[in-house]
Amino acid sequence: MKLFYLENCPHCKRARAWMEELYQENSAYRQIPIEMIEESQQAELADSYDYYYVPCFFDGDQKLHEGVASKEIIRSLFDNYLRGNSK
Repeated sequence: MKLFYLENCPHCKRARAWMEELYQENSAYRQIPIEMIEESQQAELADSYDYYYVPCFFDGDQKLHEGVASKEIIRSLFDNYLRGNSK
């Protein structure tokens, strides 16, 4: 899984904080490999993906969620990934 974010984006900061909370609530979520991609630092890679808003989650080339996320949305992404239903 990939997470595209911007360091100074308040929605990205909130999403990353919710990810940490979810890791504390369910240790199985820590098993999910997540590549954190700060788009301003890895612009060429970010430009190769089809999205406009951050935070943006991808599994492979499939966009899972784009834009403002909630803890429930992230939990659902994690649960689907663990069940193998993300693609």
